[in-house]
Amino acid sequence: MSDIAGESGTRNRTRRAILGAAAEVLARDRTATLADIAKAAQVGRSTLHRYFPDRDVLIHAAVADSYLVIQQSIQDAAVDQGTALEAMRRLIAAIVDTGGRMLFLYGDSRVLEDFAAHDGGGGTGDVGDPGESGEGAESDTAPDSVSSMVVDLIRRGQSEGAFDPSLDVDWVQDVIWALVYTGCEAASRGTLPRHGVTTAVVRMLENGIREQ
Repeated sequence: MSDIAGESGTRNRTRRAILGAAAEVLARDRTATLADIAKAAQVGRSTLHRYFPDRDVLIHAAVADSYLVIQQSIQDAAVDQGTALEAMRRLIAAIVDTGGRMLFLYGDSRVLEDFAAHDGGGGTGDVGDPGESGEGAESDTAPDSVSSMVVDLIRRGQSEGAFDPSLDVDWVQDVIWALVYTGCEAASRGTLPRHGVTTAVVRMLENGIREQ
């Protein structure tokens, strides 16, 4: 039994290493090959193909996994606790920490469009415990679940008087993602230190949305 559990744990770590590498590599270069991704994940091409038979399957799984990572990061930030202003700062730090995964998801709209088309708009994917040949358990995670947490926080901030209530909630959400994306992209180019991204985004955001 312990041998089976150990093998499952190893497969899970390998699969997640491949998915993480795919997001990081494709965030920098959308034309990256499976060989590039395998090298970044420190696995052989044959190993990668055992988990993901082709590039489309890998990209789809990487998108679904990235959603889960971002969702979990926001949940861990407990954005429903404390003051809205404190929660917003934790939210931004949490999204910034997802780094390459966030850049991968939002750097090319076609990634999201293809993902939604594949799932009929449901946003689910192979993101669970790895089964046979790279197949994972289905997840009910969807982009809406991430968006709703952010929207709820913005509305709470407006009701608390921390954020300008005259601003459209969806627009504020778009600004948050745009600022975080721009900050992470600047860090990836080396024009902004990674440790300074959260501070820069928080300063820019609060100067624009806080109630005066």
